[in-house]
This record gives sequence, C-alpha cells and structure tokens, in this order.
Amino acid sequence: MSIWPNTTIISLTFLLTGIPGLEAAYTWVSIAFCFLYAIAISGNSIILFIIITNQNLHEPMYYLLSLLSATDMCLSLSTLPTTLGVFCLNSKGIGWNACISQMFFIHFLTVMESSVLLAMAFDRYIAICNPLRYATILTPTRIIQIGLMIVGRGVVIMIPLLLLLKRLSFCRDNILSHSYCYHPDVIKCSCSNITINSIYGLFALLSTSGLDAPLIGFSYVLIIHSVLRIASIEERYKAFSTCISHIGAVAIFYIPLIGLSAVHRWGRKAPQFVHTMMSNAFLLLPPVLNPVIYSVKTKQIRRAIIKLFLKKGY
Repeated sequence: MSIWPNTTIISLTFLLTGIPGLEAAYTWVSIAFCFLYAIAISGNSIILFIIITNQNLHEPMYYLLSLLSATDMCLSLSTLPTTLGVFCLNSKGIGWNACISQMFFIHFLTVMESSVLLAMAFDRYIAICNPLRYATILTPTRIIQIGLMIVGRGVVIMIPLLLLLKRLSFCRDNILSHSYCYHPDVIKCSCSNITINSIYGLFALLSTSGLDAPLIGFSYVLIIHSVLRIASIEERYKAFSTCISHIGAVAIFYIPLIGLSAVHRWGRKAPQFVHTMMSNAFLLLPPVLNPVIYSVKTKQIRRAIIKLFLKKGY
C-alpha cells in the first residue's frame, strides 16, 4: 500500500510501544514520566525567565544557554503527548501526518541542540583562550547570526529527510519501538527499499552530531592547553570551572544519542527493553538534567533562582 499514490495520502496508522513487560505498572510509570516532564518544562522555563529578566545575564554565554533551554523545552513538548498517551491512556495509535510532524521536530531539535552545544564550546574557547577580544568577537549581533545559522542548519538537514520519506510504501504491521516517532524506527516499517533513506539518515547524523562532537573535543584540547599555561593553580581551577556545566551538558546529550543510534543500526537482536531504555534516556536526560546542572554549577544562575524564590516566598 503506497501512501503517496496520485499525491493522495491514504490513511496510515503507526502503533507506538511503551515498556514491554511492565504493562501492569503503567500507572506508576506514567507518574514517573509526568514528574520528569514537569521538571524538564518548569526547569527550562525558569532558566529562560531568569536570563530574560536579569539584565546582568545579558551576555553571550547566557544567550546561548537560553537557546539551549528553549530547545530542551520544545523537545520535551514534542514528545510529551504521545509518551503520556501511551502510558496514561494506553493510546498507542498515531496517524501519518502526526508521526511525520513529531519526527521533524524531534530530529530538528536534536540537530539544534548539537549545534548550540558546539556554539557554547566556541564561547568557552574565546572566553578562556582570548578573553581580551571576547566582547568584540561575540557581540549580540553575532549571537543572533549564530542562532539563525543553527535554525537554518536544522531546516536544511531535515528537508531532504522528509522528501525521501515520500517515496516509501508501508504494507506490514507498522509497530514502532518507542513511544514517539523516530526516523530509523519509522523507515524499518516500510516495505520499500530504504537504502537511500538509511544512507541519508547516517549522513545527517555524521554531518551534525558526528561533526560537532569532534569539534567540541578539539575546542577543549585548546582550552586545556591554554589553562595549563596559567601559573597559578587557583586561576587554573577558576578558568576551567566555567566549563564544567557545559561538559556535563555535552555528556548527557551525546552519550544517549550515540547509544540510541548504535542500537537502531547495529543492535537489531538486542532485547526490546534496551531500545526502550536508550530512547527514554535520549528523550528525557538532557531536558531534565541541563537545568539542574546549570542551576547548581553556575553561580549567577543559582543566585538568581534563590533570589526569585525568596522574593516569591516573601
């Protein structure tokens, strides 16, 4: 059954999957997911509110942090309806248009997050290795340009991905491995030749996260080299401590992403719970933990949050 005969879309439904074997505990699982989504959305909202309303945080580092928080919040919102639908309402069906829309936002936002983390690494490199030119290099105008480039990069990567999906036909049980639509998962349901789709998916991954991760690593090689040239141990610690939050954000984003991609491409014989655990880690770890990391490790953010809640308490 082709979904695009004579440019008319035939009704097509995919079935989402929760956690196999834990169906009896879905009530508790749904409570856990609701709690995590609440942390992700409220935490990133607070970070955004604090940066917007505090004039002393209107600096390149915090502009990029606000973009990271906005990306994480949108990523949570893009998967929340189907994930909670599966666990709370046992609603597993999702139509083609809804599935494609969700897939677009998940992959688009993933590309954006990888790009933002790279931009933040560049910010830390300039701040530590060339501090005297920091204000002249990372001007507000340049930060806006970087933001537009990040959005444009995601759009350019996603358009061919969506166009290649138009050629596929689906003629078998369309059961997905996750509680949301993920490109490698969707194309496996097709009865068409998916070689081109798979190759472009791999190219998209390598040209975004696969390129960004080594560049981030290289930036930290330069940062460490610069820090080690500082004579004072105290100054070394102070300089490198500004990178701790970013290193944490990089780790919690790339480790689940690499794991999920590896499971889909080479772990077909892996148990279903492995797919589920990796997909949920990729889905929730960055949005949940990034606000916590930056709130704890960034003094200015921590002080602003304490001040905000003390004011509300008063």
